[in-house]
Amino acid sequence: MVKFTYNQPIFKYRRRELRRNQTKSEKILWQQVRANKLGCRFWRQYSVGPYILDFYCPALRLCIELDGELHQEKENKLYDQDRDAYLKEHDIIVLRFKNEEVESRLGATISKIMTYLPKTPLA
Repeated sequence: MVKFTYNQPIFKYRRRELRRNQTKSEKILWQQVRANKLGCRFWRQYSVGPYILDFYCPALRLCIELDGELHQEKENKLYDQDRDAYLKEHDIIVLRFKNEEVESRLGATISKIMTYLPKTPLA
């Protein structure tokens, strides 16, 4: 089993590459959650154990994943299930949204995220 750590150096260049090559939906959501806009700090392409998360708020142990077409394939669904189980074992909540949801119903996406955030901003 992989030691549970955050932002392992082995993933540094992959995380950087993913930040530089964001999907359209990642760019849209990042503009909404960056710089404590929702009252807590999210990080992009944050690694937890062997996985790189799209967005992660360490203070809340909240992960947001955006899923494109590839996530519909059987092999990728199984990978996502294993990943979600790993994160759940480490008390991390995973919210999943399809890219289309972010792009066409951004308000509803943000509203759902807000239900997991504290009513008062974190220090």
